[in-house]
Amino acid sequence: MTTQNLLVELFVEELPPKALQKLGDAFATVLGDQLKAQGLAMAASVVTAYASPRRLAAHVTAVADKAADKAVQQKLMPVSVGLDAGGNATPALLKKLQALGADVSNPAAAVAALKRAQDGKAEALFYDSVVPGASLQDGLQKALHESIAKLPIPKVMSYQLETDCELPGWTSVHFVRPAHGLVALHGSTVVPVKALGLTAGNRTQGHRFEAAVSPVVLADADSYAATLQQDGAVIASFAERKAEIARQLAAAAAKVGNGARPIEDDALLDEVTALVERPNVLICQFEEQFLDVPQECLILTMKANQKYFPLLDAAGKLTNKFLVVSNIRPEDTSFVTGGNERVVRPRLADAKFFFDQDRKKTLESRVAGLSKVVYHNKLGTQGERMERVCSIAKFIGEKLGGSELAEKAVLAARLSKADLLTDMVGEFPELQGIMGNYYARNDGLSEEIANAISDHYCPRFSGDFLPTSLVGVSVALADKLETLVGMFGIGNLPTGDRDPFALRRHALGVIRMLVEKDLPLDLDALLAGAVPAFGDKITDATPALADFIYDRLAGSLREQGYRAQEVDAVLALRPQRLALVEKQLAAVRAFAALPEAPALAAANKRVGNILKKAEVEGPVDAHVNPELLREQAEQDLFTALQRFVPEANAQFDAGDYTASLQTLAVLRAPVDAFFDDVMVNAEQMDLRLNRQGLLKTLHEAMNRVADLSRLAV
Repeated sequence: MTTQNLLVELFVEELPPKALQKLGDAFATVLGDQLKAQGLAMAASVVTAYASPRRLAAHVTAVADKAADKAVQQKLMPVSVGLDAGGNATPALLKKLQALGADVSNPAAAVAALKRAQDGKAEALFYDSVVPGASLQDGLQKALHESIAKLPIPKVMSYQLETDCELPGWTSVHFVRPAHGLVALHGSTVVPVKALGLTAGNRTQGHRFEAAVSPVVLADADSYAATLQQDGAVIASFAERKAEIARQLAAAAAKVGNGARPIEDDALLDEVTALVERPNVLICQFEEQFLDVPQECLILTMKANQKYFPLLDAAGKLTNKFLVVSNIRPEDTSFVTGGNERVVRPRLADAKFFFDQDRKKTLESRVAGLSKVVYHNKLGTQGERMERVCSIAKFIGEKLGGSELAEKAVLAARLSKADLLTDMVGEFPELQGIMGNYYARNDGLSEEIANAISDHYCPRFSGDFLPTSLVGVSVALADKLETLVGMFGIGNLPTGDRDPFALRRHALGVIRMLVEKDLPLDLDALLAGAVPAFGDKITDATPALADFIYDRLAGSLREQGYRAQEVDAVLALRPQRLALVEKQLAAVRAFAALPEAPALAAANKRVGNILKKAEVEGPVDAHVNPELLREQAEQDLFTALQRFVPEANAQFDAGDYTASLQTLAVLRAPVDAFFDDVMVNAEQMDLRLNRQGLLKTLHEAMNRVADLSRLAV
């Protein structure tokens, strides 16, 4: 069996840029997997994906022209069904063999060729055959069909294609974009597969304007990338094109000098990579007067609308120069740079106009307008929402810093949504909060209030920074709690992948602020304090919301590397100070490493089960009467509790959870002896209740840091 490298290319009209990389990877991966599954490609075959605006391609090494034949043994039927008393084939067996393509002209010979083997309790007949390996054309046809069918296409197009047969006509084709060419080369040999109404050949198209020849003829599979680059002026590899753009961006910035650097935006770099086949980075500029506009506005309009790379100086401030990634390399680039400068100028002028107009009105004067903006049909307007955020921010501010902090938090919360009514945020919703900061400074408000207005959206995403001041923290917590409590209160919960109000992100934001800012706030009290702001608009769903937050916290801790058992043990107690959870986890991990840990965890689980059964008849009181301790083992356990529990409690109250658990580890011996020698459920009622009280005391002492029974295997 000989192998050669395989190249498959689908030439199409411009593909969706934001989906291009996924489309290219999926096309190549599925094609390679299908060839391997059919035995045409080796397990060690290397699959290389190519993706440019007008093509998806895959290069697969070591592909055979025919898969190896495969020996197959198939169970037919029990011997009692397939053979009669004389050992001759029954009609059922002959019919089965005939269906499998076996020669039944001589039934005796056909039976002799079968194998007999035990299958469970009965003996069965088995038929050995050889399945011919798939030819490359058949196998590639199947693989190509699967790779096209499984593409993660954002939206399918339907178009008409003229049929190439004796009877003229048109056929409907459904694909992400109209396809115009198909290449399939095994070495230098064309594999005549078909797809999307096209038949494979060895010709493709290069760059729309700068290809040296048209069509581009491919000599063999291995020369694909080089031939396209040389004759077609196309860098076919997405990764190579991206690296080339990054290299050119850095070189152009260095040419500008003064420490200039292009803004870092990997998503923008990916999108631009998907828009060009022959990248050429050029330096452009705009009038310096536009730098009076907040740089976030200018950067956003250049990136979002024009796909430009703004240049920042060494201090991170925007310059009046930007980089454009062109798809052509003319000798005179002035037409390209001049055209891009003319295009961006109206965009920047619009931003300046919006900024100038917005500053003519104060944020305070816009607050009343929030009452005309609907937030949610069950929760009222943005004005009502703002009032609720103010109420919750006041509650949090008083908890964190008294009336002075509460007053500042209320002011920041009152103005936090006012920029939603500005022209700039109307044009660029991504700037909400950011523009509020600028407009607050323009209105003469303090830096603390201005920063709190922009910070109250933080963290906006995973890894984002947190509010910088307690005023910002108070408003940010209030804003997220208003959303969480309100949505849970009307039953608008996230389901599966659907989370339109980003409740998961809001919950993680609340967790991060409570933990990373080490806020002295109890979770249940925090949730309960937010409910009154809604009046009768919602039902109190804080228990379900607390479960939701603890679930998000558990997932976050597991992602950070904590073991599931440890996380379950700590969160089972529903700790109120989330900032202390990591200390509790560290204590549990240290305790789990002690030799006494497995026995104490198992004993703790046993104690919990005993108390659970006992409490069916009524609550168990953690009270012990020393005079009723008859057995030596229960006296020894009581003495150990009297000696070590006060010390462990003092360590717990001081926040030394590790020392507290390690102090309690000495209880292993008396606990083991107690369960060996003492009958808890004694017939005498006073003895039984006393022993249950002893176990209740033990259980309460052992489970202040975590539910240790969760550590039991």
